[in-house]
Amino acid sequence: MKAIVFVEQRDGNIKKSSCEAIHAAAGRFDSCTAVVLGPDLGDAYAGLGAYGASKVIAVNGDGLEKYSVTAYAKAFCDIVRETGADVVLFSATAMAKDLAPRVAVRLEAALASDCTALSVEEGDVIATRPVYAGKAFIRVSLSTPVKIFTLRPNVFTIAETSDAQAEVERRAPDLGEEDFSVQVVETKMSSGRKDVVEADVVVSGGRGMGAPENWNLIEELADVLDAATGASRAVVDAGWRPHAEQVGQTGKTVSPSLYIACGISGAIQHLAGMSSSKCIVAINKDPEAPIFNIADYGIIGDVMEVLPALTNEIRAVVGK
Repeated sequence: MKAIVFVEQRDGNIKKSSCEAIHAAAGRFDSCTAVVLGPDLGDAYAGLGAYGASKVIAVNGDGLEKYSVTAYAKAFCDIVRETGADVVLFSATAMAKDLAPRVAVRLEAALASDCTALSVEEGDVIATRPVYAGKAFIRVSLSTPVKIFTLRPNVFTIAETSDAQAEVERRAPDLGEEDFSVQVVETKMSSGRKDVVEADVVVSGGRGMGAPENWNLIEELADVLDAATGASRAVVDAGWRPHAEQVGQTGKTVSPSLYIACGISGAIQHLAGMSSSKCIVAINKDPEAPIFNIADYGIIGDVMEVLPALTNEIRAVVGK
């Protein structure tokens, strides 16, 4: 089977989750081609060989500096058809949620989203993905000639397999003005912190934080741990935090190595977005809070008292 991976770049940097997708493909399929659209990244293309890409197709051209779902979909689909790829992989980021369905329609391909495992069994690709808001997992196979999967970030272990350099092919896209009917005009980041989807450690807060002015307790712990800050839907709906930080069924799905839930009761919609985290620490004064049912470590207490003490202890250990 031939696999092709859409590699996302932002501000000239290749996203870690795309490298995870490359490594997942390289270990399961006969060949792995990475496709990068956007501004020229120079030597960074060849470096994708370290994660298992045998070839990198770099598509540069006027108008591709900023994301356009219509132009990106056409340019990417042209390459998939040309290479004859059987399997197409995306990292399950915000961009992939926008782009992958359009690619699936153009290629008349089935799509399995937010996969947490991928295997090849008797010549068929089997994906595992969550259902029922993360309460169960199903194994699915796709029957279309081209199969598309989006992979949940931080689930597929990233590793540089070697110091290999990938073959790089640069090309200009065959795009006209009509292909740029949708284009991003401006991107505004809510803060200078890491994206919760990319971060290895996430510190999240809920209504138990009491008020937005108490959020500095979340941020102080995040600074010590070099972590991203997350929030529950209730907090975002109240206007305390931006939607970019929302974790849950209607927000972002995260799978960090460490997830610290502060004052979050654990509604099923929130659990759907973080239950696959490798280690979950919950802080809540309600011993019956549902979050404790999935937590690896639970602290029953007032988050206003626990958080400062926890931050000070961790700061003493890490020296920050």
